Amino acid sequence: MSFTHQVIKGRWFMVFASLLIMAVAGATYMFGLYSNDIKISLGYDQSTLNMLSFFKDLGANVGVLSGLINEITPTWVVLSIGAIMNLFGYLMIWLSVTNRIPRPQIWQMCLYICIGANSQSFANTGALVTCVKNFPGSRGSIPPSRGEDYTILQALFSIDMLILFIATTFGVGGTLTAIDNLGQIGNSLGYPKKSTTTFVSLVSIWNYLGRVASGFASEILLKKYRFPRPLMLSLVMLLSCVGHVLIALGVPNSLYLSSVIIGFCFGAQWPLMFAIISEIFGLKYYSTLYNFGAAASPVGSYILNVKVTGSLYDKEALKLLEAKGLKRVDGEDLSCVGVRCYRMAFIIITASTLIGCFVSFILVLRTRKFYRSDIYGKFRRELEAAETEMGTSNKNNGAAVPEEGHSHASLSM
Repeated sequence: MSFTHQVIKGRWFMVFASLLIMAVAGATYMFGLYSNDIKISLGYDQSTLNMLSFFKDLGANVGVLSGLINEITPTWVVLSIGAIMNLFGYLMIWLSVTNRIPRPQIWQMCLYICIGANSQSFANTGALVTCVKNFPGSRGSIPPSRGEDYTILQALFSIDMLILFIATTFGVGGTLTAIDNLGQIGNSLGYPKKSTTTFVSLVSIWNYLGRVASGFASEILLKKYRFPRPLMLSLVMLLSCVGHVLIALGVPNSLYLSSVIIGFCFGAQWPLMFAIISEIFGLKYYSTLYNFGAAASPVGSYILNVKVTGSLYDKEALKLLEAKGLKRVDGEDLSCVGVRCYRMAFIIITASTLIGCFVSFILVLRTRKFYRSDIYGKFRRELEAAETEMGTSNKNNGAAVPEEGHSHASLSM
């Protein structure tokens, strides 16, 4: 019975539970599957659909509220709030698209998807922060002079956080724009509808592999070769440019490869960013700070997805209608066909990602001495001290038990 209790209460069972929680909290990554249905059912143009996508990203990544709630309440409260928000947000979207309720205003749809997507930040905060605190020795390293000394305000207004925020804005923002528009990109390039499902599946699979690979690879390189984690982030951003260029050029059948590259790079950036925040600013206010770092994603999505991609797509679509001597009717969706629909948008995204890569390299230069030092030393010494103290305590307890047992044996005789 005690073994069962230990398993259920143990930290490895918490890891298993966290995997289940995060597995069912990823509806935002399937936006490419149902976005076209929303567009057709509600008669949106691409700018409106991308605005909806922005509020999805805003909800999914602005988790400061969930972080603050997690600071003062048990984990089950955070997860319960997330479950309620998930049910309400996505249920209202389903009712709207299937015409079971009167057609909502655009701001209402933005609110629904923002609430539904924000449940993801509650799930991530409840699961991720719990795992990080259960396995402090596996989270990365603790800076000898920074780490726990940073308050929330000190971290938010530091140069390092600003650099990381700007780099992530362009890096994650570019890949997220590609992921959110996969359905429309496939349609504009003439791929069959079933291929859209394949693209989304490839992104999801390689998103996961990117998270795992970047976490393990950066940890091994850091331990063995003092390879800076921010440099790994710069290289991942550089690789994502290949996927963006393939979309811009519209090379036949290249969208499959683009989905793999972009999915991998999107996933790889997250553990690197979270580890960097943990290493530089410590764990004391980690649940709040990591959610602030994630807020760079919707900022990048708004700039690159709504203002750049959506606007340029609609301009190209209107040009095609004018060339055919037609005018758009209000309430009808606006679609564009051809390579040029997304060409200029992804040229701009490629350029902005290169800027993010350059900014990230500035962080590499700022932290090069820190990553060359023995950044595991402090935490290793703390673990050794704790193990020594535990061993001494067990030894003392073990010495007392035989005496007590001998006394009882003498009395029984």
